[in-house]
Amino acid sequence: MKMITNQRRDFIKKTSLATGALMASSLSGFNILRAKGAAKKPDVILGHGDYQYKLVRDWAKLSSTRTPILNCHEMVMDSKGRLIMMGDHTDNNILIFDKSGKLLDYWGTQYPGGHGLTLSKEGEDDFLFMTDSGWHLHHSGKMVKQNGRVTKSTTDGKVIFDIGHPQTIGVYEPGEEFCPSEVAIGPNGDIYVADGYGMSRIIQYNANGEYIRHWGGKNADPNYTLKSAHGVAIDYRDPKNPLVVCTSRQEQSFKFYTLEGKWVKTIKLPNMWVCRPVFDGPNLYAGVCWSAPEGGRMNWREHTGFVTILEGDKVVSNPGGTAPEYKGKELQKSYQLADKPIMHGHDVCIDEDKNLYICQWNANKTAPLKLERV
Repeated sequence: MKMITNQRRDFIKKTSLATGALMASSLSGFNILRAKGAAKKPDVILGHGDYQYKLVRDWAKLSSTRTPILNCHEMVMDSKGRLIMMGDHTDNNILIFDKSGKLLDYWGTQYPGGHGLTLSKEGEDDFLFMTDSGWHLHHSGKMVKQNGRVTKSTTDGKVIFDIGHPQTIGVYEPGEEFCPSEVAIGPNGDIYVADGYGMSRIIQYNANGEYIRHWGGKNADPNYTLKSAHGVAIDYRDPKNPLVVCTSRQEQSFKFYTLEGKWVKTIKLPNMWVCRPVFDGPNLYAGVCWSAPEGGRMNWREHTGFVTILEGDKVVSNPGGTAPEYKGKELQKSYQLADKPIMHGHDVCIDEDKNLYICQWNANKTAPLKLERV
């Protein structure tokens, strides 16, 4: 009986080894065939000159059921290196990622028009200034309007204070709409609110939310006129002379003012319907939400955007768009690339390695893109 048992054990062992070798051989052949039949897609490189990037579409790791996205509006990086995104899906207005795209946290359900997001560092603490524009693109495809507001909060969502309609303090006339789209924080803590979808004014408050002044909107002087004052930021590139930079999106331009609202200069960006200016080192970055097709008219429902990058006052790269071209000192029109690698450039966030994270509005509920510097 023992000899029969040993023979049976040897037979099973030899059979198993033979079967395993056959399976391994088959699987190895399958892997080789699969590798030969499924060549790796070439990297998509966007941009021009010294500012070129590899496109990473699936950077953000998200669950469409647990953390759905409607529109990605803006993103900032906090002092911990976390990437904080503002959107308008009320299951999660705020999404917080690490730089690998892993979702770390999410919160916020009360901002259906969640739009602007600005980081303010006060001492050792980070704070967020969030704008609810009152307008949001419903999943039905219709634009819906509600009341707008500005909120200061901690990075985990604890509200510090709200800034409501300027009519309550006698600044706006009855019937004038307040639909804020962005906030910038000055060197002394002053708060500059861009009423981008309302009266296209910049409203300046002190750090406690008390009104100081406003400018923009319709004005007899074109230097002080703002049309769709979509974004606002502080330009610290000259530390002795910080400037307030305002988007005049319908005029496809950025307008620069002193901290007290005196006009300094205008940069025109033909055919670029730009969003807020974002500064990093000597550069100005901006999402281009739309660019009218060559020979056509701008249509806000069409995907015609990209990203633009300036050194000083000059455009040097258009990731997702055509190369910048100057005739003399005049920038010529730029257009989206035909294969639409970026549908709508709504905001740009830059990390310490100079990689870009692109938030897109009206982009089929897609998560932010990553552009890896090459």
